[in-house]
Amino acid sequence: MLVRLADERATGVLVRDHGALYLADGQVVHAESPDAPGLDVLLTASGRLEPGSWAEAVAQAGSRREVARFLVDSGQVAGGELEICHLGALFDAAFFALAPASGPSRFRYGVAHWIGRVRPVPTQVVEREAQRRSRLLDSVWPYPAVDTAPLERSPHTAGRAVGPRRQSLLDLADGVRTPAAVARKLGRPAFNTLLEVRRLAAEGLIATPGEPAAAPETAEPPSVLDSALLRRLRDALEATL
Repeated sequence: MLVRLADERATGVLVRDHGALYLADGQVVHAESPDAPGLDVLLTASGRLEPGSWAEAVAQAGSRREVARFLVDSGQVAGGELEICHLGALFDAAFFALAPASGPSRFRYGVAHWIGRVRPVPTQVVEREAQRRSRLLDSVWPYPAVDTAPLERSPHTAGRAVGPRRQSLLDLADGVRTPAAVARKLGRPAFNTLLEVRRLAAEGLIATPGEPAAAPETAEPPSVLDSALLRRLRDALEATL
């Protein structure tokens, strides 16, 4: 459907179970997902923008669908900084929206997002980046169950030295928060958080749900030992006859 919409140069919103892609003239201009922090979280959590300033921008320019332009024109965020932050949020949300398990797709023509246009991205670039991220996660630790389960610290973390950025993530691994909740709490992109979670899981610092247990080391099977013993007894008996 995304390829067809790009060929049509369609404008509207592609809605899936885990997110939505907003298109203008067949290009992606915005994306959002409940699994990824939005542009507002990324800007305010990083200290680039006060929460009140974001609320003011939405109130002043949301109805005109020019929130991004308002932030730049009012001098609250530099144009280049907003563009980089918005692209990060777009690719972050698109990764979840385009996930294979994200359910059926529905397209609503003519719908525009209130953030407005920042930097349109070709649909094939968005799709290719989502696939690259999926492969990267699996190359680090091929257990996707850790992406959505509540994070639990492994007992092996005791005495292990980690950097402050990783430690802040481990501090929130309380058995209740999921990676998405941790990303939102820390104000970090969700994919970056997932990548760090998989690295921590690969290092044994975060528990992996459903991870196969290591097979215990055992001696030679009893049946083999018994057969060998019987052969020795037979040979000994034959030697005495």
